[in-house]
Amino acid sequence: MHMSPRLHLGVFFTGVGPQLVWTDPAFSTHTHIDTFVATAQTLERGLFDAFFLGEGLRVRENRGRVHDLDVAGRPDAITQLAALAAVTERIGLVATQNTTYNFPADLARRLASLDAVSGGRAGWNIVTTDNAWTGENFRRGGWLPHERRYERAGAFVETAKALWAGTAVDRHDDLISVTAPPTVPARPVLFQAGDSAGGRDLAARHADVVFSANTDYDKAVAYAADLRRRLAGYGRSADSLRILPGAAVVLGDTPAQAAEKAAWIQREQVTGPRALAFLEQYWGKDLSGYDPDGPLPDIEPAEGELDPSRGTIAIEHRTGKAERIAGWRALAAQRRLSIRDLVVEVTPQHSTFVGTPGQIADEWTRYVRDRAVDGFNILPQLLPGSIEDIVDKLVPELQERGVYRTAYEGTTLRDHLDLPA
Repeated sequence: MHMSPRLHLGVFFTGVGPQLVWTDPAFSTHTHIDTFVATAQTLERGLFDAFFLGEGLRVRENRGRVHDLDVAGRPDAITQLAALAAVTERIGLVATQNTTYNFPADLARRLASLDAVSGGRAGWNIVTTDNAWTGENFRRGGWLPHERRYERAGAFVETAKALWAGTAVDRHDDLISVTAPPTVPARPVLFQAGDSAGGRDLAARHADVVFSANTDYDKAVAYAADLRRRLAGYGRSADSLRILPGAAVVLGDTPAQAAEKAAWIQREQVTGPRALAFLEQYWGKDLSGYDPDGPLPDIEPAEGELDPSRGTIAIEHRTGKAERIAGWRALAAQRRLSIRDLVVEVTPQHSTFVGTPGQIADEWTRYVRDRAVDGFNILPQLLPGSIEDIVDKLVPELQERGVYRTAYEGTTLRDHLDLPA
């Protein structure tokens, strides 16, 4: 363990969602292996801890149709990361894998295999899903009540850890049914995302790294304190877990240039078709005939609340539809906003650090030295531009402040994260 705080960095390569500026002419082809290779190698040049692949188990939909504004058909994460293991040497390779719709012995073996072929660089981002929409792909529509998904996740992880440790498992209950001998020994680094009470408890029990949403300084401090209290409850030390909130970064040579670039990115993230698709989720009607640069739809939304089965709308936004739309109409009238203007205004934004490399390095140094976070999992908006800017401009500033490595000191992901052996 290093005596002085060290900032850890990863990149969350999502592949879907409005955070990516697809319209940029320099944007790399997002389904081509060359893009993944170039990104991982650039991050390794920047001494990043991990390359982190997001994953979905069903193609996104909008009102029952395939949502053609997102990437479809991206390869399986473990398969893709195994390919990247051959063209990288040090960077960690983290696969998002679901505990609700996988089988413990099978997934444990595949993750252990990734760890073996990469020389100890594998990580598992543990996620849960309870919606029937995803479950239909597995003939389990509606399976597992929402409140029990973390119970199954805990049992699933316990099973996988036992198999990796060389212990045969014979477990049969209403959450897990498995009889399996150990096959491939391994110790992948366990990542977990989730801010709910169940998610925090799962992290405190099992995770090595938490991918949180708390980037505001005060919220980050409170989150870290709560998580460390939970760690103690499970007999774990405060240094047994790393906290890496997700964040976007916009760099400029001057503060004004960075602010202008951030405003451009936010606008480009919400194209006209995406703005209409966003409102269609709430109106429940086809709005393709409306001008995204014109006024809000003059028709009333469909009756009833939002359908929660699509899995693309935040839980807190699935009720109170009428009140929400009324509020949007009032805001649009008051400020004379078009459909696209309104969606830019009301779409939840990923936490973004905007400024010069020196400004952001100063801010991040404060975060890590105060133990508010242990680093950040970056959500790039532009590829390769966002990544290259961080590696070439921000990393040297962090190194100058003594909070970022100047060379890899180990060979495994556990080494990079300074996790207990």
